[in-house]
Amino acid sequence: MALKALLIVLIVVSMVVAPIMATDHLVGDDEGWKLKFDYNAWAESKEFHVGDKLIFKYNEGSHNVYKADLAAFQNCKPSANVEPLTSGNDVIDLKSPGKKWYLCGIKNHCEQGMKVAVNVLPAKEGAGSSSASGISTPNSKFVAMMVAAFFMFLIIN
Repeated sequence: MALKALLIVLIVVSMVVAPIMATDHLVGDDEGWKLKFDYNAWAESKEFHVGDKLIFKYNEGSHNVYKADLAAFQNCKPSANVEPLTSGNDVIDLKSPGKKWYLCGIKNHCEQGMKVAVNVLPAKEGAGSSSASGISTPNSKFVAMMVAAFFMFLIIN
């Protein structure tokens, strides 16, 4: 009976751990999405994986975020068929590996450096999650889930 209970607990924990291990990257860290910031240096200091999120924080109405291809990124010209994100708290799920490009389409903001390119790697393995700054720390949801699984195991036995 104890083996069956342990297997049930392990299955439940494994189902919830994978999505919890993603990293939320606050673009620009504490500075956010703004003019006169070196987003190239910021992106080079991070590691991005499938399952992670990019979070663009800015004052709504002052900026926006366009997903771009390489040509649009290099020319600072958003594609006509792409809708901008405009909430001021835009979250982008990184769903596939490869190079991804984003830019601000307001006036000449892109030309003033409001663009970022990230290289997304395959999903990472390991037990941990990260804060919005990208620093690896235990995720409170993960810790709560592990505690719940432990108590489930004790109750079932």
